[in-house]
Amino acid sequence: MMEQFIEIKQANPDSLLFYRMGDFYELFFQDAEIASRALGITLTKRGKLNGEDIPMCGVPVHAADDYLQKLIGQGYRVAVCEQVEDPAEARKRGSKSVVKRDVVRLVTPGTITEDRLLAPSEANYMMALGRVKGAEHSYALAWIDISTGTFRVAETSADRLLTDVLRVDPRELIVPDPVFYDPDLRPVFDVLGRTATPQPATLFDSAAASSRIARFFDVATPDSFGQFSRAELSAISGAIAYVEKTQISERPPLARPEREESGASLFIDAATRANLELTRTLSGSRDGSLLKALDRTVTGGGARLLAERLTSPLTDPVEINARLDAVSMLLAETRLCEALRAVLKGAPDMPRALSRLALNRGGPRDLGALQAGMTAARQVFDVLDQALLPDDLRTTCKAISALPQEFAAHLDRALADELPLLKRDGSFVRAGYNAELDEMRALRDQSRRVIAEMERALIEETGIRSLKIRHNNVLGYYIEVTANHAEIMNGTDEAKARFIHRQTMASAMRFTTTELAGLETKIANAADRALQIELEIFDALLAETVSHADAIRAGADALSQIDVAAALAVLAASENYCRPQVDDSLAFRIDGGRHPVVEQALRRQLADPFVANDCDLSPDDGAKNGAIWLLTGPNMGGKSTFLRQNALIAILAQMGSFVPASSAHIGVVDRLFSRVGASDDLARGRSTFMVEMVETAAILNQAGERALVILDEIGRGTATFDGLSIAWAAVEYLHEKNRCRAIFATHFHEMTALSDKLARLHNVTMRVKEWEGDVVFLHEVGKGAADRSYGVQVARLAGLPDAVVERARAVLRQLEEGETSGKAARLVDDLPLFSIAARREAEKPVANDALVEAVTALHPDEMSPREALEALYRLKELSASR
Repeated sequence: MMEQFIEIKQANPDSLLFYRMGDFYELFFQDAEIASRALGITLTKRGKLNGEDIPMCGVPVHAADDYLQKLIGQGYRVAVCEQVEDPAEARKRGSKSVVKRDVVRLVTPGTITEDRLLAPSEANYMMALGRVKGAEHSYALAWIDISTGTFRVAETSADRLLTDVLRVDPRELIVPDPVFYDPDLRPVFDVLGRTATPQPATLFDSAAASSRIARFFDVATPDSFGQFSRAELSAISGAIAYVEKTQISERPPLARPEREESGASLFIDAATRANLELTRTLSGSRDGSLLKALDRTVTGGGARLLAERLTSPLTDPVEINARLDAVSMLLAETRLCEALRAVLKGAPDMPRALSRLALNRGGPRDLGALQAGMTAARQVFDVLDQALLPDDLRTTCKAISALPQEFAAHLDRALADELPLLKRDGSFVRAGYNAELDEMRALRDQSRRVIAEMERALIEETGIRSLKIRHNNVLGYYIEVTANHAEIMNGTDEAKARFIHRQTMASAMRFTTTELAGLETKIANAADRALQIELEIFDALLAETVSHADAIRAGADALSQIDVAAALAVLAASENYCRPQVDDSLAFRIDGGRHPVVEQALRRQLADPFVANDCDLSPDDGAKNGAIWLLTGPNMGGKSTFLRQNALIAILAQMGSFVPASSAHIGVVDRLFSRVGASDDLARGRSTFMVEMVETAAILNQAGERALVILDEIGRGTATFDGLSIAWAAVEYLHEKNRCRAIFATHFHEMTALSDKLARLHNVTMRVKEWEGDVVFLHEVGKGAADRSYGVQVARLAGLPDAVVERARAVLRQLEEGETSGKAARLVDDLPLFSIAARREAEKPVANDALVEAVTALHPDEMSPREALEALYRLKELSASR
C-alpha cells in the first residue's frame, strides 16, 4: 500500500494526496504533517519506513468538502485518489494485492465547483499567463471560471501585468516555468504570493496551441473564435491544458474564449484599486467596500456580474449609455422592477449547476436548479414581453427566449418535487414518467399488496377459498392449498403445466407458477433495478443538458444582466442617485457629489448627514484640457473623502450606474490613478516614502489628457523642503506634460502661489470655523486657499496630553514667527520654483501685532451695532498709532 502511495505521490509532488482507504481519505509523510497543522486534526502514525514511524492523518469521506475548503482557502492543492477497481478483482490476483487507485481529480483554488467551497456572489477565476519572446505583443492573460464556463483573454505587458491580474482577481495564476523565475517579473509574483504557481512550459506552447484549442472545443480550427495573437493563443492553451490536467477525464462546458479589446475598460492600477477599496477594504474585508455598499442583487450570477462591472468600467459612451438606459427604464417602471426581482429571487444559479453536471459532480438537485431557473426565465420574459424596452434589455430578452423550453418541460415531467442530494439515493424521477420504473417501485415498496392481488386472482380462478401465497427462506414464494384441493391444482394436463408442484405436506400441498417465480425475481431485484433505471434516466437527462449548455449559459447571463440593472435601479431610488451624462468630452462636473460608502455609514450611525460638494475639472473656456484643483485644508476636514468620492463617481458612471450626486457630467476617463493614504512595503525593502514615490512615478509616467488623477499629500514622507519641492514639481508636470484632470490635496500651503503661474490650476479649500479656540470642520469645499492645517487642534481632539498640546502650540508660534521674520522665506527663495511665493512674502506689509490681535479677538456675529461701532473706533486708533 505504501509503495502505491509513494508512486502516486511522486506523480503529484505539488499537491497534498487524499488517499482513499475505506471511509477515509488518509495522508502520509509530509502531507500528513502539513494537513494536521492546517486542519487542526490529530497526527498519528502507521507502519515504518527505514526504521522510522510514518506520520499519518485522515478525514472522513463524507466530511471531505469541509476539509477541502479549509485547505483550498489556505492556498493548498489537493490530489484526490480513489479506488478505481472492485476489491474482488484485487483479491483474485492474490491475498497481498492492493486495490488499484489513481488520482481522479486535482482540487486547486481556481478549479473548484462545489457549492460548499464557493461563495455564491464571487467569481472563482483560474488565470494563465502566456508569453512569446520577440513578438510585438509578447504577454497575454486568459482566465476561466470553471464553475460557470466564463472564458476570456486579453493582451497585457510586463508594466501593467500586476494591474491586469488584480483587476480580474483570480484565485490561481499559472505561469510557465521560465517566466515564473524571470527576475524582471519576480516582484509581480512576490506580490501575488501563493496565488501564482509555476507550470511546465509545454502547457503554454504557442506552436501547439491551435491544435489543443481545436481539440478541446471539437472544431477544425480556433480561427472561428476570432483572431488571437501568439501570446493570447499561448495563454488560452495553458488555461485549457491546466483544466485537462486538473479534471483528468472530465470536461467542463467552457464558453469559447472571448477577447477583451485593449482600452475597452477603464485602466485602474493596482495601487488605485486598493486605495479606493472597490471590492475589499485595505484590511481585506468585504464590509466597508464600495461593492458592499452598491450590491442590491438577488441572484448569485447578478452579484458576480456587478463585481465584474465595478472592477472593469467601460470606456465606450454608447455602451455605457445603453446600460444607463436599462437602469432608467426600471427606475421609472417601479412595479415592473419589483415583479422582476420577485421572480429572480427564486432563480437558482444555473451556470454553476450546469458546470457540476458536465463534470459528473452534479446530482438531481442540479437538474432541478436548471428546471427552476428556466421556469423563472420564462416568467421574466413574460413580465418584460409587454414592456417598451431599451436596446440593452431587448437583447437580454432574446437570449432568454432562446432557452430550450422543451427541455425545461422535459425536466418538469421527469423530476420529482422533492429531490435528493445524490443520484445514488434514487427517488428523484417523477411517478408516471417511466412505466418500468413505476413497476419496480411498486414491487419494491408494495410487494405485499402485489402478492395479495395475485392471491385474490388465483382464488377467483380456481375457486379455492383457502388458497394462500406464502414465503419462506427455502422455497421463496409459493402457493399453498389443502390436500383435498390438490386435484384442482394438478388434476388436468393444463393445470399441471401451469401449477408446478414444489412440496407435499401432511395436510397441504405447495405449488408455484412461472408468473409467481418471475414476480419473485422481480421483487428480489426491484430496488436495484429501480435505482438502475433512475441512473439511466439521469444519464440521459445529463446528455441532453450538455447539448443545451450554450443556450442555458446565455440565458443565465441574460438573467444576471437584468438582475444588475434592477439592482442599480433600486439603489438609485433608495439612495437618491442621479443619472450621469457620459460622453466623449473632457468634462468632469459633479454637483452635490457624495461618497457612496461614507454616506451609508453615517446614516447607519445616526450621525450628521453627509455634506455634499461640487467638483468641476472641466476645461475652462477656451482651454483644451481639463482643470487641476489644488485642495488645501485642515486635517480631519474631509480632503481624502472628497478625493475618493469623485474617483468613485467616475467609476460608477462608467460601469453604467447612477451616481451619488444631484447632477454629473463625465467625459469618459480612460485611466484612473489614485494616490491616497500611506503604507510601507517592508517585504520588498520599501519605506512609506519610497512606496509613495513609486506610485507617484507610475502616475506621472502614464497619465494622459483623458486620465483622472487623485493625489493626496505627495511629499509628506520626507523633509519639509524636499517634500514641498517634489509636490511642486509634480503639480507643474501634471499641468504641462500630462495635461489631465486632477485633484491634488496638500498641506504645503506655499503651493497655492502656483495658481498665478499655471492657467488651469485652481485653489480650493476645505472650510472650517474657529470657535473659542476650537475648530469646527464644515466638510465643505470652496474656492480659496487655507493658510494653516489646524494640526494642533486635531491632536487635542485625539486626546494628546494637555502638556504636549500646549508645548506644540508654543513651538508652532516660534516656527511661525521664524517664517514671518524671513528665515523660511530665504530658504524658499533658494529654490527657483518657489520664487513667486518668496516675492509675494517679501511684498507683504508688516503687520501691527496689536492691531492683528484686536481684529482676531472680534466676534462680529455676537456683537450689537453699538458694540461694533465702538470696536471700529478702537481699531482706527490702533491703526493711527502704526
